[in-house]
Amino acid sequence: MGQSGRFGGEIGMFMGEFVHNMDKKGRVTMPAKFRETLDGDFVITRGLDNCLFLYPIEEWKILESKLKELPITSKNARSFTRFFFSGADQSNLDKQGRISLPQNLRDYADLNKEIVIIGLANRIELWSKEKWDEFMIEAEESHEDIAATMEDLGI
Repeated sequence: MGQSGRFGGEIGMFMGEFVHNMDKKGRVTMPAKFRETLDGDFVITRGLDNCLFLYPIEEWKILESKLKELPITSKNARSFTRFFFSGADQSNLDKQGRISLPQNLRDYADLNKEIVIIGLANRIELWSKEKWDEFMIEAEESHEDIAATMEDLGI
């Protein structure tokens, strides 16, 4: 389904959709295809649309650098930076290829048992199965509008 790997010595690309169960301790196994790229530290934080964003540490540093450049005088920039950094947690995979999800992040994303893990190039998103299914229904209903918007962006 998904694919990950090293491309020209750079960070691997995350692709695909996987469903894994979270255990009672808040641990979830990362798809095998994502583990090589996640080898080492990563940062997990609140994402948009009530999911979690997980970044390999190198990608997090890029995002962190961009967020630091935002003007402190901008209310929206301050709010966005607070949202991202206050929920962030640095971690790594355990020996079984699992990540531990802090309770505050589980609560934010309404994560219970079934977790949908999706690869989005430079990051991974973790969704509750229910919220992912709702998102996909809505996305399918508006796919033509979304495609037109992408065309306007030159994609």
